[in-house]
Amino acid sequence: MPIQIYNSLTNRKETFVPLKPERITMYVCGPTVYNYIHIGNARPAVVFDTFARVLRLFYPQLDYARNITDIDDKINNAAHTAGEDIGTYSARYTEAYRKDMASLFNLPPTVEPLATEHIDVMVELIDNLIQRGFAYAAEGHVLFDVAAMPDYGKLSKRKTEDMIAGARVEVASYKKNPMDFVLWKPSVEAHEPGWESPWGYGRPGWHIECTAMINKHLGPTIDIHGGGADLMFPHHENEVAQGTCCHSEEHEYVRYWMHNGMININGEKMSKSLNNFITVHELLESYPGELLRLALLSGQYRSLLNWSDDLLNQSRMTLDRFYGALRDTATLPEVDAPDLRETPVVQALCDDMNSPLAIAELHGLVSRIYQDDTTNEDKAKLRAELIACGRVLGLFNYTPVQWFQELSAQDNAVTPEQIEALIALRTAAKKAKDFAEADRVRAELDAAGVEIQDTREGTRWQWK
Repeated sequence: MPIQIYNSLTNRKETFVPLKPERITMYVCGPTVYNYIHIGNARPAVVFDTFARVLRLFYPQLDYARNITDIDDKINNAAHTAGEDIGTYSARYTEAYRKDMASLFNLPPTVEPLATEHIDVMVELIDNLIQRGFAYAAEGHVLFDVAAMPDYGKLSKRKTEDMIAGARVEVASYKKNPMDFVLWKPSVEAHEPGWESPWGYGRPGWHIECTAMINKHLGPTIDIHGGGADLMFPHHENEVAQGTCCHSEEHEYVRYWMHNGMININGEKMSKSLNNFITVHELLESYPGELLRLALLSGQYRSLLNWSDDLLNQSRMTLDRFYGALRDTATLPEVDAPDLRETPVVQALCDDMNSPLAIAELHGLVSRIYQDDTTNEDKAKLRAELIACGRVLGLFNYTPVQWFQELSAQDNAVTPEQIEALIALRTAAKKAKDFAEADRVRAELDAAGVEIQDTREGTRWQWK
């Protein structure tokens, strides 16, 4: 099945045809590291990590870049308020981001460029735009001349007056047009970082950073550019302008644009003013990273996702079911998984990353494992397919024992060692025919949130 992508540039689903099948290029906008990332920042990382896993099944090489913005006014202000050096401040939150991404079981991208390591590339790119007549210097600033690009706005498809309102543009003396956006700006305050340039001591604008890093690491034309829908305008619109005009008006900067939907918290837009701003760092203190990952994949990536306790509880029940099937088939012999490209799970992911359907197909594999007429040989095959397909989604990073006993114990007062001791006490009571004591112990375990199952192999337990 060919890979289908909903292209935000054309507003339709298209068959993915790479520029060079031997080397796929994909760039995803990463975070601005002025604090711990929130759960909305994690969605594109998880979505495009999953998509990268799919692409690697079909193509021999994927060059995947996910940048880190470590120079920005938000960082400058936060570091200044904290009384810290900007480099030290951003490095701390860069490391926190990487740790959070690993905890969500995202594989490292091919390259993770830092904006501050590409100032020379940005200066060269800005100078190129000036020479080509698409940018101009004024009062220590360099700005992109929007009027010089006739089809500016083709990605977001907004009218000029709507774009002005949406961008909250600054009407400044050095601008020819209110829509012109900053490529370079002067650093005048002592706490503002800066670099020498042909236009004076200053620092880059936000938009030029991604274009420079794409050109440096992936090339002038890339296959896929991903990011949140909130970045379509002005950030990605301005990227199109820069990335096109630094070559020619007919140049193709990005072939397929993919934008993931936003996250609401209990039905409301996530906002610090509403006090519903949730960081991944906080969530990982209470939930396994795999559970958060599944929750992020539970909705179609282009749709709004409502983050709630119900979503987290449903994700836990789903993983309990999956890991339960792996536990119940653990004694079966290992067999080779089928060709993943032909499986219903991967075919669902090939259809514009339909992760809800892919998860439903995993449920289908589990249901077949538990059918009465399924032979052990077939169960072994189904188990192998379940594991292999689940790992395309970034799941099954734990053993069933870890999942049911260790990870689920995070918020429980009773420890796994205490549970095992109570189970041993109950087993001894049953052997002594002291059924009242056995029932008492079972009730104590039940009150502690522990579910036990008596099987031929012994007593199993898991958190409810």
